[in-house]
Amino acid sequence: MAISKVELYEREFARWLGVKRAFAFWKGRVALYAILQALEIAPSDEVIVPGYTCVMDVNPIKYLGAKPVYVDIEPQTYNINTELIEGKITPKTKVIIAQHTYGYPCQLDIILDIAARYKINVIEDCCLSVGSKYKGQTVGTFGETAYYSFQWNKPFTCGLGGMVVTNDDIFAEKMISLRRKLLSKPSIKEVLMLAAELAVYRTIVYPRTTAWAQSLFRELTKKGVVIGSAANDEFVPKIPDGFFKGMGPIQAMSGLNQIKKIERNISHREIIANLYDELLSERDWKPRQFDKSIMRPIMVRYPVRVSNKNKALEDAAKAGVELGSWFECPLHPIETPLEMYDYELGMCPEAEKASREVVNLPLHPRVSRRTAERNVEFICRFDKSEK
Repeated sequence: MAISKVELYEREFARWLGVKRAFAFWKGRVALYAILQALEIAPSDEVIVPGYTCVMDVNPIKYLGAKPVYVDIEPQTYNINTELIEGKITPKTKVIIAQHTYGYPCQLDIILDIAARYKINVIEDCCLSVGSKYKGQTVGTFGETAYYSFQWNKPFTCGLGGMVVTNDDIFAEKMISLRRKLLSKPSIKEVLMLAAELAVYRTIVYPRTTAWAQSLFRELTKKGVVIGSAANDEFVPKIPDGFFKGMGPIQAMSGLNQIKKIERNISHREIIANLYDELLSERDWKPRQFDKSIMRPIMVRYPVRVSNKNKALEDAAKAGVELGSWFECPLHPIETPLEMYDYELGMCPEAEKASREVVNLPLHPRVSRRTAERNVEFICRFDKSEK
């Protein structure tokens, strides 16, 4: 019996990553929701997350009535500060989400040790990291489970999409049962709209057009003309109708094509990131700072701190320079009503400082050496943050 495109993509992704099973979903946040369901996270449970993330990764926690508990980051890799985790653990703590921010691997050995001592589950958040290694092992393969996002600006895109991976047979059986009982399929309209958007994206989105394209896309999403990463009803912690959806065939076909090119994608990102390191150092700016003896980060974007973030973003849009603004606040994007997500300003001062200062440079396969040089020339016109 022939298998579907979605099943084939699941198999190929698992084979590439080196895990036993992979399960595809409509979006990355749906994948996280599935994991939390499989782990039987319930109201009053607590889930530890970094205070420098996307609100869409917090929504699944809130959908289940659980409480997100925020831990500040360390300023070099923007990852959760492992020295602060134990101080946030209570008898209600059930999960630590280990987010590999920008592609920098977390200190997984420390996190896994803490989790083992307190009998807490670890979920690796690999939405910003495909192919990074920690102590020689690929992220996404350390804990019981991990999840990925294939949204527009992730390491590679299916337009939208998410994946759960695991090496644990018992967890895999729970995921199979959960999908059999609750998973719905995307509508024909959603599949066709996404296919059209993918075609447009691959035709018109280049470094010089990205700012314009993103602005247009956001406006069309608000009006419901296109399928965006974040619908308007996802900015409140109440699960939308039809949220728990599987991946469609167009997404899977795109994913299969991306898997074929994934090693070239990874190699390109390393080359351009190293070039940014070199060019920024030449101009007396701080390049990436990480311990090369324990980590090999494959970056989704290259973070740089500036003293006037808003001015840099405004000028970049005018100049046709692709400059990103992850994360605009501790729970990106800036529109997030923080109080509805149990976050109070001052909880994570390093994350809040990073939100005010960090912009990011592109690393995707359409970035040439000349584009990278132009990006560095542009960003160095601004005052750097001294952090």
